[in-house]
Amino acid sequence: MSAPKRLGVAFIGSGFMTRFHIQSWLAVRDADILGVWSPNPKHAAATATYARSLGVGPARAYKSITELVADPAIDALWICGPNHKRVENLEEIVAALESGRGTLKGIACEKPLARNVAEARRCLALIKRAGVPHGYLEDQLFVPALAKGRSLAWARGAAISGRPYLARAAEEHSGPHMPWFWQGAEQGGGVLNDMMCHSVEVVRHLLTDPAKPRRSLRPVKVTAQIHSLKWTRPEYVRRLKESMGAAVDYAKRPSEDFARATIEFVDDAGRPLIGEVTTSWGFVGAGLRLSCELLGPEYSFAYNSLNTGGQLFLSRRVTGAAGEDLVEKQNAEQGLMPVVGNEAAEYGYEAENRHFVRSFLDGTAPALTFDDGLAVVELLMSAYMSAEQGRTLSFPPKGLEKFIPAVARGTWKP
Repeated sequence: MSAPKRLGVAFIGSGFMTRFHIQSWLAVRDADILGVWSPNPKHAAATATYARSLGVGPARAYKSITELVADPAIDALWICGPNHKRVENLEEIVAALESGRGTLKGIACEKPLARNVAEARRCLALIKRAGVPHGYLEDQLFVPALAKGRSLAWARGAAISGRPYLARAAEEHSGPHMPWFWQGAEQGGGVLNDMMCHSVEVVRHLLTDPAKPRRSLRPVKVTAQIHSLKWTRPEYVRRLKESMGAAVDYAKRPSEDFARATIEFVDDAGRPLIGEVTTSWGFVGAGLRLSCELLGPEYSFAYNSLNTGGQLFLSRRVTGAAGEDLVEKQNAEQGLMPVVGNEAAEYGYEAENRHFVRSFLDGTAPALTFDDGLAVVELLMSAYMSAEQGRTLSFPPKGLEKFIPAVARGTWKP
């Protein structure tokens, strides 16, 4: 009997997101983490050491992206670096492939695909030019409770009483970990670009008939608002500078910390559907909160990541250092706190990576590709455009392909 196929995987980027993926690899049976590249060699080496410590592969730090592509043991790349490096990273990958330095079985890219529509289309053009199978990493579609709830809602509720017509999704926490997330020019915007990419894809997913492709759902109108509710207050401007550095100055160059949008869709039968999405960097609670709802004629489904099976209570006499050992973006160390037992599983990373690894090994298209990443960016930029103009826009709005949000240009004034 021949040995089962295994995928050799390397990461571009060595930060928070890469480490979440590495944690999830404990549940990925047919792939090994072999490499990490980062513009910061010390960070790359530390992240490779972390992968080895978990026993998920003999990872080592590489000197360049080209070196990753050239290594015949590496079959696939996970792009997890900052948004402003997406195009640059892909250009180096494609150049290495086209020069014959190596071959790849797959390339997966974290959300969002790019900072704006022009960059997203450039990413899609590059990946298609390379001719390599590609995937768009959206972990929330693989949240176990969400995946099962959607399946049951459609198989039981929709099959008897009719398709769902309203989906809601929200992601909320107290703010990102790294300075570049807070900087509109590097990240591409504020909380809308950073987190609404999740929520938009969740509502699209929930409203799409599982037996049909995503294109059976067509957006027709977008209405959105953005605000800075917390982080432009003088006290919090000061706190951001202290924690993130002088470059993050919300008195001069703020990004939105709250965003919401309503997306009107029609399905392939012309029936109207609604997706409502909300995101915030000003949420004060136990920590990161992911939530969604799906409503149909005679049924509903709801999910909230903080409604956990385990809870820990610590009295006011129990004091200690701040941390994130109970839940991501943890805001407290006392009181009654939810315990998220395995964040890599509960946020969808384990199932996501199993799916993408299996797709690349089998040579089949993943459930999400760069095409989906582009579709999400088009909706995000339409939302920014709607918020700036203060009106509902038909989709796609005129000028979308060249539009850059005022937040990203550094000219937005809340």
